[in-house]
Amino acid sequence: MSLDLTTDEIDAIWTEAERYCPPVTSSDRLEILYTQPPALGQGHKREMQLCDGLELCIIDVVQHGWVERVPENEHPVQFCAYLSGLIESGDYASGGPLRIDASQGYIGGSGIQPGHFVRPQTSQRQVGVDIHMTPALFQQFFANGQDELPASLRPLTMGNNWQQRFSPRTTDAMRLVVRQIIHCPFQGMTKRAYLQAKVFELMALQLDGLVASPRSLPTQSLKADTRDRIHHAAAILRSQLESPPCQTTLAQQVGMSDRTLQKGFKAVFGVTPFTYLTQQRMQQAEQLLRQPGQTVAEIANIVGYANPAQFAAAFKRQFGMTPRKCLQQNR
Repeated sequence: MSLDLTTDEIDAIWTEAERYCPPVTSSDRLEILYTQPPALGQGHKREMQLCDGLELCIIDVVQHGWVERVPENEHPVQFCAYLSGLIESGDYASGGPLRIDASQGYIGGSGIQPGHFVRPQTSQRQVGVDIHMTPALFQQFFANGQDELPASLRPLTMGNNWQQRFSPRTTDAMRLVVRQIIHCPFQGMTKRAYLQAKVFELMALQLDGLVASPRSLPTQSLKADTRDRIHHAAAILRSQLESPPCQTTLAQQVGMSDRTLQKGFKAVFGVTPFTYLTQQRMQQAEQLLRQPGQTVAEIANIVGYANPAQFAAAFKRQFGMTPRKCLQQNR
């Protein structure tokens, strides 16, 4: 009989288990090894932060029978690839399970993840890698010359909208990279550089498979004139971060209806005008925080936030850290 557990209950089981078997830090200080709690299974996972905004987890476990009920949550960009084992995951609303195994990987976009269940296969060794990346870092590495994501990748950065998930086929080339990540032959800074390169190689392979599949991503076509007006509207927002026009005024300025503006932004940028504005404000704020001479409150005001607390919350949603921590890291 499978245990039916909430995420909080899973966390409590891990916390209790760590009292008797504490996490172990590697000699090069790069990774932390966590032993699987006996109540959930056997084995271990190795977690490491490869750079700001990029985390890698190497999994080697045999799961007991349990199901985790995950609540609605804010989700980063995620990539998974397994050599063995099976996990099923499904939304409560749709009930349709999504499978992650040796033949089918997983790419989860950022945004709001609906409540769902996670059910690992029992008594089979699960080996693979799990990668988490902030939307800002994803944008930095995969944006084009205009600092925008290609249309095919925009569904992976949904801001405050519902997350989108995809299941690229796992190829032999991907499996080779996963093995190289698991069996990294280096230590210290060389190990970090090697794993960073291999993680981005795996991501590139999975994204290539995602874009190559005609049914992987939603497609929306716009007239050239409409697309030009949407880009004009985006330029207006970027130029007026401190006091931007409301959506109705913005639509009038570029000569279209509110509804067409809303649908156009979703088609071109994958987000609403409001979410696009927030993303641009946060990117500008992040750049200012890395320059000396201004306080967090001053920067919040520059990008249009009268309330520093609201600014801090929006910044943490996008970058995974508070503005103050970003400022301290720069110093």
